[in-house]
Amino acid sequence: MGLFQRISTLFKSEANAAIDKMEDPEKMLNQSIRDMQEQLNQAKAQVAESIAYEKRLKMQYDKAIEKTKEWESKAMTAVNAGRDDLATQALERQAEAQKEADGLYKQWQQQKAGCDKIKEKLKNMNNKIEEAKRKKSLLVAQAKRAEASKTIHETLSGMNDAAAFSTFERMAEKVEAMEAQAQASEELAVDYSSGDSLENELDNLKPSVSNNDALAALKAKMGKANAAPAPAGEQAYGQYNKQQQGNLANISSWDDL
Repeated sequence: MGLFQRISTLFKSEANAAIDKMEDPEKMLNQSIRDMQEQLNQAKAQVAESIAYEKRLKMQYDKAIEKTKEWESKAMTAVNAGRDDLATQALERQAEAQKEADGLYKQWQQQKAGCDKIKEKLKNMNNKIEEAKRKKSLLVAQAKRAEASKTIHETLSGMNDAAAFSTFERMAEKVEAMEAQAQASEELAVDYSSGDSLENELDNLKPSVSNNDALAALKAKMGKANAAPAPAGEQAYGQYNKQQQGNLANISSWDDL
């Protein structure tokens, strides 16, 4: 293959690829139907002319038949008048008219047969166009579905799934870490918000004073009632003091101690 032929083939292939890419199935189908409809209209016009010519041949044949009848009638009139010479001439004219009629009849039948064939082809052509119109919607829908499927596959193939899911997982881990840090900060705030924890625990061990004990102590202070009973330790210590004081009262000298 020569250089120029290879270059020509390359340009043709690039041009065909560009044309294929530019072709829109819906537009191409619509244009095809318009072309077929235009061809059908032209064929109808041609068929109409053929039918009209067939009608003219039929009319000429009918007129030729009428002439044959007229010359025959004239020949009979001449015979009745005793003019056999005129009758013979009339019969000759009748034969010529019949010959012309036979020729016209042959042409008319041929034209009629041809018109019947092209009318049948015209009918088939019209049926194909109607079928094409019905199929157009289906083909257009299929083309659009194929184009949508192609777009989806191209989009999916262009997506970086690993990078997308990696980013998602990384963000999920980051959110979990932030939640853990927030919970840890909350626990620290609760533990150290009330000062020394050891002192707080010891304070919690002190017995609480009931309302009745507090009321009795208040009345004793005001002299309204007997003093509130001292705790068990204080009562024992008081009895011990009284006993010692009694013992000291009976001592008269240092030797008694």
